Amino acid sequence: MATAAVSAPAGCGPSPGPGTELVRGQAFDVGPRYSNLSYIGEGAYGMVCSAYDRDNKIRVAIKKISPFEHQTYCQRTLREIKILLRFKHENIIGINDIIRTPTIDQMKDVYIVQDLMETDLYKLLKTQHLSNDHICYFLYQILRGLKYIHSANVLHRDLKPSNLLLNTTCDLKICDFGLARVADPDHDHTGFLTEYVATRWYRAPEIMLNSKGYTKSIDIWSVGCILAEMLSNRPIFPGKHYLDQLNHILALDLLDKMLTFNPHKRIEVEEALAHPYLEQYYDPTDEPVAEAPFKFDMELDDLPKETLKELIFEETARFQPGFRS
Repeated sequence: MATAAVSAPAGCGPSPGPGTELVRGQAFDVGPRYSNLSYIGEGAYGMVCSAYDRDNKIRVAIKKISPFEHQTYCQRTLREIKILLRFKHENIIGINDIIRTPTIDQMKDVYIVQDLMETDLYKLLKTQHLSNDHICYFLYQILRGLKYIHSANVLHRDLKPSNLLLNTTCDLKICDFGLARVADPDHDHTGFLTEYVATRWYRAPEIMLNSKGYTKSIDIWSVGCILAEMLSNRPIFPGKHYLDQLNHILALDLLDKMLTFNPHKRIEVEEALAHPYLEQYYDPTDEPVAEAPFKFDMELDDLPKETLKELIFEETARFQPGFRS
């Protein structure tokens, strides 16, 4: 349940300065543009709040990240910022603004401003059964976003229901690219893609079997697991009429192709989009790909946290007052 931002109680240290609000004891120094903060949740290295954007007169989500003590957190933060600033797609969460201090020495936190989405698929599946229409539409949007991600030579590597954001009009956006990796087809990644990936329930068998050379098919496996989860909170063939029944059978056919054990035989994202189950939404003219795929030299594994901090500072410069490209 959202909790409104509160002022510091009397006698509990200095009050926050102008442009700063306290949320559950944490200072959000987000400047005068964003106000009326409310707690949404928190992860391993950051809290998320909603806030009112005075410029655009809408509520937005603000994620406070404090990664600079740990090389891994720096790496994931930089990776997510680099990827999301280059991506532009309706089914992938974007970055609207980034707030940080004007100097690198003062920079302890980074605030990422994004569209506010009302819920995620994990929360939705806990509270209600989905109709076949909802399942089909959600799956189409996941695959449409994934087609764009894969066209940029990126593996998401952590697709799961809680990383699929939803709003009240059933728009879906893929989020959380902190574990994503570049899969440059011109580079041999064997022995390189070894970092921990994917929540275990959605992890492809080749990862669990310690394969060092996995491919985009790991994301397809995760989507198959998500499809199975959407389908499984009801009898497997409960069709109200023969068309509905056929739709369920087609969904299972697509599921079978996604959960193929051999990654080389697993269906690819373009084929999945063209599957008869998604026929009512399929439109290859409206399923864009990335204009500039990522290259292997954009990977960040061996950089110390000080260098990563400098790169985060540079990557976020475009949002700072007076920036000139």
